[in-house]
Amino acid sequence: MSQQKDRPNDRKAERLVKEAAEAARAEETLIATRKAKAARLRDRGENPFANDVTAGEPLTELAAVRARFDGARAAAEPKAEGAAPDRPAADRYDPARVEPLPFRVAGRVLFVRSFGGVTFVRLRDRTGELQLYCEQGSLAEFERLEDIDLGDFIEARGVAMATQKGELSIRAERLRLLTKAYRPLPTKTSFKDVESRYRMRYVDLVANPHVAGVFRARSAIVAALREFLDARGFLEVETPTMHTLVGGATAKPFKTHHNALDLELFLRIAPELFLKRLVVGGFERVYEIARCYRNEGLSTRHNPEFTMIEYYQAYATYETLMDGTEAMLRHVDARLAERLPAEHAAWTAQRTYSLERFARVPMAEGIARALSKSGLPADVPQRIAADDAPIKEWAKAAKASGREIDWTNFRAGAKKCESPGELVFSAYEYVVEPFLTRDYRTEAGDKSIPVFIIDYPFEVSPLARKKDSDPALVDRFELFIDGRELCNAFSELNDPEDQDARFRAQVAKKSRGEEETMDYDADYVRALEHGLPPTAGFGMGIDRLTMLLTGATSIRDVILFPLLRPETDT
Repeated sequence: MSQQKDRPNDRKAERLVKEAAEAARAEETLIATRKAKAARLRDRGENPFANDVTAGEPLTELAAVRARFDGARAAAEPKAEGAAPDRPAADRYDPARVEPLPFRVAGRVLFVRSFGGVTFVRLRDRTGELQLYCEQGSLAEFERLEDIDLGDFIEARGVAMATQKGELSIRAERLRLLTKAYRPLPTKTSFKDVESRYRMRYVDLVANPHVAGVFRARSAIVAALREFLDARGFLEVETPTMHTLVGGATAKPFKTHHNALDLELFLRIAPELFLKRLVVGGFERVYEIARCYRNEGLSTRHNPEFTMIEYYQAYATYETLMDGTEAMLRHVDARLAERLPAEHAAWTAQRTYSLERFARVPMAEGIARALSKSGLPADVPQRIAADDAPIKEWAKAAKASGREIDWTNFRAGAKKCESPGELVFSAYEYVVEPFLTRDYRTEAGDKSIPVFIIDYPFEVSPLARKKDSDPALVDRFELFIDGRELCNAFSELNDPEDQDARFRAQVAKKSRGEEETMDYDADYVRALEHGLPPTAGFGMGIDRLTMLLTGATSIRDVILFPLLRPETDT
């Protein structure tokens, strides 16, 4: 019986293998054909991989050609009611107003279409796309167009024109191949496999132009962050990425080995302790855009290799940084709108959150509010840790309020807590954080608002300063937008004796088998003994910020080459 059930699956597997083999053979045939074309070029004394493009008159970027004829755009023509839409007026040019100015252009061939004695070639460079109008009798190399394939790089000389349909073009007079692409470009519909897109990002960027827009946005975001901090007197620095100790954050590190020194080293999990050393040294406003590494699992929000920005400001508190964070995010979003207006408009149209107003919620207050909304008693954390919890009754009450709480993991996590502060944090993770987008909304109720969760227990914040009003808490916030943790900041601990005690507590945890702990950093304690002024520090993932502002659902969509398992032949 089981053999009969397996037969359809076996046949499907065989069919898929056969289709893959046929596709591989077809691609091999295309590659062979393209290599033959390259050989013909060499036989004619031409180089299919030329490197003399800088000779002669300078190239004009395709967007610059369009900009030269902004005044030649055609006026919108009235359409009869019910008529099919024509090319948008912004993309139509008046042939009578396009001067036949000479241009030399280059780019990748996106498509080729031939109609008798005329061939249309679509080019793309880093600035945009433009059409070549290749006419037999006008183009000296017209017969050689048969050697041009999709994906090739070519250069052309000619004069500007507009076709009868209003397409701005270059009437090509000379054309030559610059680089022969042996492998064909995929079509827009054929290259959708997610892993293939991540693995061959060089193809993904060509086949899916919106992907390139995300990475242009990332570049604009980083530039805007630098602009914001530089304008406020911050100094950008670089600190070591190989450390002799684990510190700066609670995470499991990657290990490496320095052969000459016979020294075990750890890849940086955060630049924090080195940056604060610089504040001790007099760099009172300092930041770093840092590549960091954490030996953790993969998810839509986690990649072992990632980029973060950290900055430290003397004579400031975490409240100062909350104000600064709101201003920073609005500044970055505004710059993104300026750099990529069309893309930004599309991204903002899909946003389910607003940056107009930010909420500030103490952790204990957030827990009390969430328990109340869930119809649960205030002592849920204590009772679940003491194994005195009517879980079924509580689950029913919470579900009636529309909340599905992960009681199994909540109870397991609560039992592992070693202090009241850790229990508070555990309760927050299961009772508050999953429902932030539901509980904190705009006045209209149509979008969620960013939430600063503030005043964390000191037990889960080994580098933050205790609150003067309540030593059980620290001056710390984490910002959540659209349900995602975006950044972490706090007033820095500058008491060397307190820091010494917290490091020792981390070492004690490590001795009990906990992996995500810090080492004792004697040099950092010594630095604090030289005096760290009142300071506030901030950390934010560049990857997560890019995800937020571009609407990406996976961190791999905003990392050009995310970590993947090695490719196999099967």
